[in-house]
Amino acid sequence: MPGIVVGIDGSAHSRHALEWAMSEAALRGTPLTVLTVAQITTAYWGPAAVWYPPLDEDVTEQALKAAHEEVGAVLDRLGADSPRSVSVKAVVGLPAEEILRAAEDADMIVVGSRGAGGFRKLLMGSVSLQVTHHAHCPVVVIPAADDAAFISR
Repeated sequence: MPGIVVGIDGSAHSRHALEWAMSEAALRGTPLTVLTVAQITTAYWGPAAVWYPPLDEDVTEQALKAAHEEVGAVLDRLGADSPRSVSVKAVVGLPAEEILRAAEDADMIVVGSRGAGGFRKLLMGSVSLQVTHHAHCPVVVIPAADDAAFISR
């Protein structure tokens, strides 16, 4: 899908990424796809990894509802400066994989520097790191406001 793809997970970092992606899509006059991923859990049993989808069948629906609410709040703040086309999608899978899949034909990917999981001291989270290494288009990694203070220390 051409345009900009932004991955969100409800974290402060992804909210900053969503705001930036919406503003950029509006400036460029390009469509925006907002993607949230209900993450698959992994477990290791012997030499193989076993993938477990989320147990609650409503997880994807809940993630989609939360993403719509987040998008609506940002659209309200942007007002007339909103992008012309915004679609919101929720899928089940591994976040980096699903973002890359959704962005196969994208002009740009936007992600936050760290997501809902992760370790406080990482400058870039595992998802943003994987996306930057494997994307076939430009990737913009948006730091949260507190990252500037952390980086300068």
